[in-house]
Amino acid sequence: MSIFGFHYRLERKSVGLVLMIVGVASIGGLVEIAPLFTIHQTVEDAPNMRVYTPLELAGRNIYIREGCYACHSQMIRTLRDEVERYGHYSLAVESKYDHPHLWGSKRTGPDLARLGGKYSDEWQVAHLNNPRDVVPESVMPAYTWLSRTELRTDDLSAHLKAQRTVGVPYTDDMIANAAADAYGQASPDSNDAEGVTKRYGKDTNVRAFDGKPNQLTEMDALVAYLQILGRLTDVDAKPVADAGAKLGAKP
Repeated sequence: MSIFGFHYRLERKSVGLVLMIVGVASIGGLVEIAPLFTIHQTVEDAPNMRVYTPLELAGRNIYIREGCYACHSQMIRTLRDEVERYGHYSLAVESKYDHPHLWGSKRTGPDLARLGGKYSDEWQVAHLNNPRDVVPESVMPAYTWLSRTELRTDDLSAHLKAQRTVGVPYTDDMIANAAADAYGQASPDSNDAEGVTKRYGKDTNVRAFDGKPNQLTEMDALVAYLQILGRLTDVDAKPVADAGAKLGAKP
């Protein structure tokens, strides 16, 4: 009864009530914020992790623009059925260059965290043009215009520069050559292709993603992004227990 009596008395004193509300809210905020101060101790870096290429980053922007994240999550949980279906559970370090992150909480379609390399470029293009051609029961809309829409590249340097302001380690060379690298990644026979592997690594996917060499489209960008999901680092190739212990799984 004394607790309720204290509460009733406190309600009659507006200043005291406000101070108590602030105090209780501060405790909750501290519980959420405090762990962030030790984030570098709990989540280790993946030494071989690379950044998105300009073409992949453009594809990610298209993925967000078209609302793909609303039906597909990019976070495999540690549950056994998810790991068996989608692969190694997602690790926090894998999202270090994702601004914003696209973990998601709703799945109308499957999780895409480890989609990269699972299907061919031709499958991805066919699926985006008409999902029911490859998945008859799909309710996903078609994105046929992507193959007909030229990819805008004149603002890619600005996109990379913006990413660098939030911690993504793009170099001045990467920023200066963003437009050329986007074209070169989708045009393996062009003079710009060599620069892509020089700046982003020899394992970077360099090919005509939409099947049309020397023509850069939004389809190229989106497929390039889908084909790199889960492959910016090789943590998924490690044994589940080993990788999780070293790098920390997402909750």
